[in-house]
Amino acid sequence: MNAPLNLFASVPKRSSRAPTAPFLPMSRAEMDKLGWDSCDIILITGDAYIDHPSFGMALVGRLLEAQGYRVGIISQPDWTSVEPFRALGKPNLYWGITAGNMDSMVNRYTADRKIRSDDAYTPNAEPNKRPDRAVTVYCQRAREAFPGVPVIAGSIEASLRRIAHYDYWSDKVRRSVLFESKADLLIFGNAERALVDVTRRIAAGENIRNIRDLRGTAFLVPHGWMPDEEWSVHNSTRVDVPGRIDAHPNPYAMAQEDTKACATENAQPEPEVKPVVIMTREERQAAAREKARKTVVRLPSFETVSTDPVMYAHASRVFHLESNPGNARALVQQHGDRDVWLNAPPLPLAMDEMDNVYDLPYARAPHPSYGKAHIPAWEMIRYSVNIMRGCFGGCTFCSITEHEGRIIQSRSEPSILREIELIRDTTKNFAGTITDLGGPTANMYRLACKDKNIEQSCRRLSCVYPTICSNLGTDHSKLISLYRKARAIPGIKKILIGSGLRYDLAVRSPEYVKELVTHHVGGLLKIAPEHTEQGTLSKMMKPGIGAYDEFKRLFDKYSIEAGKKQYLIPYFIAAHPGSTDEDMLNLALWLKKNNFKLDQVQTFTPTPMAMATTMYHSGKNPLAKVTEDSEVVETAKSGKTRKLHKAFLRYYDPENWGVIREGLRRMGRADLIGNGERHLVPASDEGATMVREDRRVPGGVPKGRTIEVAPKRAARAGERGERKPANAPFAPPPGKAKPSILATIKSKPKR
Repeated sequence: MNAPLNLFASVPKRSSRAPTAPFLPMSRAEMDKLGWDSCDIILITGDAYIDHPSFGMALVGRLLEAQGYRVGIISQPDWTSVEPFRALGKPNLYWGITAGNMDSMVNRYTADRKIRSDDAYTPNAEPNKRPDRAVTVYCQRAREAFPGVPVIAGSIEASLRRIAHYDYWSDKVRRSVLFESKADLLIFGNAERALVDVTRRIAAGENIRNIRDLRGTAFLVPHGWMPDEEWSVHNSTRVDVPGRIDAHPNPYAMAQEDTKACATENAQPEPEVKPVVIMTREERQAAAREKARKTVVRLPSFETVSTDPVMYAHASRVFHLESNPGNARALVQQHGDRDVWLNAPPLPLAMDEMDNVYDLPYARAPHPSYGKAHIPAWEMIRYSVNIMRGCFGGCTFCSITEHEGRIIQSRSEPSILREIELIRDTTKNFAGTITDLGGPTANMYRLACKDKNIEQSCRRLSCVYPTICSNLGTDHSKLISLYRKARAIPGIKKILIGSGLRYDLAVRSPEYVKELVTHHVGGLLKIAPEHTEQGTLSKMMKPGIGAYDEFKRLFDKYSIEAGKKQYLIPYFIAAHPGSTDEDMLNLALWLKKNNFKLDQVQTFTPTPMAMATTMYHSGKNPLAKVTEDSEVVETAKSGKTRKLHKAFLRYYDPENWGVIREGLRRMGRADLIGNGERHLVPASDEGATMVREDRRVPGGVPKGRTIEVAPKRAARAGERGERKPANAPFAPPPGKAKPSILATIKSKPKR
């Protein structure tokens, strides 16, 4: 495959392009106002249309507009009829289909498979504005609206369902989304490169069914199809098994050697004489890359992985090992009489390309047709700035790596600072606070492998697990510089960091932690240890709790030096694969010991293609070689067990005490039921008392004092959403309710 052109290498001059639309049109009236008789491309999305680079359809639409194409958007169409899909007429080039910023099943259902009561990406958070498996439904309706128009599917839903995958909501392995959707092409990962290239080629008259050489694309072909005769197949349709082992001959045996049999049975052809070629390391690597470029890895078929969990785990491991764009090979998987062919992943965007993408003329607001409707997802990001993409953490429960890749793609300082100034000058109701400078991870900005050659040849699943790779640069100085310049912009009062922090990286740079804690924490900092037990953490590919302890030490130290009362809000996952009842109990005891009362807790949801989902479905660990006899991963699947694991995280909630008591008795840990300080839950719901150790913190309770916890009052506090910080009292003294952290922070006097 040829290296792609720069995204903006052939952008026509502004004078020869149509004027930039205030918003990409969503109606015929808007098209008429722009002087359009038709759209070149029509994008269909399951989200409300918000013209901001944090929303995929806006980013893709503005990028294509910059290439000179007329782009329209159909947002959240009524899928029960074909007419809404004809609202903008027939597209000249193709349909672009996406479920939105989230997988539609994750968006619509809770971890317990219950329909959610709201949708953050919909005006007024109204639910049920998108169908289940939205990519499939939208593709089918678009095809019905105007047969013969090419259909291209993309976004995270299509990206994570590009091969046979376990679907939690139907509890079965489903075929690639290409089959049900009938899309002509699927673009996975960051779509800009492939989308610009395929649009140029379709506009030039090329048939989409002949476009088979673009990175980051998947499509259906007849079984056994190959691009040309130079390609070879690496067969990975079965797990590795030992070959035949011949018995060693007894050196003391006196049996007569049968030379005739040896001459006939063991005769070998004359060896072919080949010259010895001495190659440098660089030459060997180049030769290997060239060979990989023309090699496709055949995964076990859909028919095999849908019935054999071990083979599913094997296929998952092979798939993830072929994720580095520097050395990944194409993949192919048979589905009946056809194959799903996946080209190598897309190459990361260069910094100037990222800058140009984010510098496009976004309106930075919801489409006017929504009026004054409240759209929660917009409210969340309207004052935030995305500074990077990708994540090299490789957490098994997360799909960011599978979608955006492990190589960090960063914007330049000037581009980021320009966007902050744009928010200051143009965003309605801006009060001077930027709510986030981040991305998938807050502190991976401009971090990369120290050697490009090593990066291109690496096949590790994570750069930071089990330890931080010695080849990974962990210098946070560029991020510190960005923070300082951002908060120095006139009119900017505060820069907060709202993205998740990789704390095992942060502790490598105490200067960064000091900068963060001193200037960029608004009282609370979210952090995600996820668990305390090593067995579970190893299945998550997360660092041990010692890294959290080290970060907390630095956090507390610099908070005190800054004269601020600030708290860490930890996030944990219940019922993750590899997590036993004992693991969750130990986590609950750790939470109680550290006086954490978690308000919101997360139960593991198996999402398509994640490695933890593979563990959940197959019971095998794809982080190591998979065989019939390889490690079995214990997983909480029953509703009763998942409920117990979640209850452990909210051990203080009276509504969970009955579930926890039953679980403790079943586990033989009834010794933790009672009203003493060493107990996890009280013996009964009424008149329960708990004793805490005196830590001499503000508002603390003298040693040995017994505090009565009224269950109804505790339940009301939980309904109010109060959080309890580390080192705060286990319960408020009688007659005096302790305010929540949030209330305390809001009441702080302004300086």
